[in-house]
Amino acid sequence: MQEYLSTFGISESLFNYLIMPVLIFMARVMDVSINTLRIMFVLNGKKNIAPILGFFEALIWLLAIGQIFQNINNPMSYIAYAGGFAMGTYVGMTIEEKLALGKVLVRVITPQPMTQLIDYMKAKNYGFTSIGGEGKFGKVNLLFTVMKRDALKDFIEKVTSLDEKAFYTIESVKRVSEDEINIMEDRPRFTTRILSRIRN
Repeated sequence: MQEYLSTFGISESLFNYLIMPVLIFMARVMDVSINTLRIMFVLNGKKNIAPILGFFEALIWLLAIGQIFQNINNPMSYIAYAGGFAMGTYVGMTIEEKLALGKVLVRVITPQPMTQLIDYMKAKNYGFTSIGGEGKFGKVNLLFTVMKRDALKDFIEKVTSLDEKAFYTIESVKRVSEDEINIMEDRPRFTTRILSRIRN
């Protein structure tokens, strides 16, 4: 390998202390990003996608750790490995947020009347349940709904526009009983959504 690189004027020191750490860093970014996405798909019940991601994650990890052992006396390799892990976590989380796959359970609690919010949800064809309750300071209204994550931002903006002090919680949902919003049947197909999110 070194003889091949020397034909391009790349010295052994340059390769060991710059090029190899950069390659290890990039490999770690890739495999940790894939790991983050694989966990997301596992939690969302994507049985066909998670194993494929796991295969490439393990393959890239082996390549990276193999280079670490070959350059075990090079401290730059360790720094690149750790740095790639940190950056890969960030990149994976960013991609996961952009894809916004899956469903979420949203609970909204407010003392204000929910007439406008309920009308908004009916217009958007969201399923929901609205009930009355009692809190520390008196009567409150509670609303429960399950929706696709890519619709969550607009919904929360609507809630806060009606009552900026509204209390709400958001939880990931793996499966719901109604066929029309089954977590295993995200439409359009996830590959189409990935490509469209990346282009945007």
